[in-house]
Amino acid sequence: MSIHPSLKTKSGALNQHRNVLTRAERIERLTFEGRFDIATKSVLGTVKVRSIKATVSKKPKKEAVAGAEGAAPAAGGKPAAGAKPAAAAAKPAAGAKPAAKK
Repeated sequence: MSIHPSLKTKSGALNQHRNVLTRAERIERLTFEGRFDIATKSVLGTVKVRSIKATVSKKPKKEAVAGAEGAAPAAGGKPAAGAKPAAAAAKPAAGAKPAAKK
C-alpha cells in the first residue's frame, strides 16, 4: 500500500526554522551566552530565548551591474534617486505613434 501524498515529508522539512526551541536547545544557547549555569540553576522555568531566522541577502544580477555603464550604484545596489534605468530611457514617448511601414 502506498503513502498518501499529504503524509509524505519533504527532504528539507526537518531543517526548517522553528520559533519554539526545546528545553535542551534553550539551555545550550543560554550557557553559550553565559546566562545560565547548570550547577546552580534549575532547568525548570528557564527564560525565553529568541530564535531569529537569518536570511541571506540576494546578490544583484550580473546584467543589472553590467548595464550600469560605468556609473557606480549607491550602497545597497540601488541606483541614485534621480537616475533613470537605460531601458526606460529607450522607450518612445507615451503619445508617439510608431513609424508607418512602407
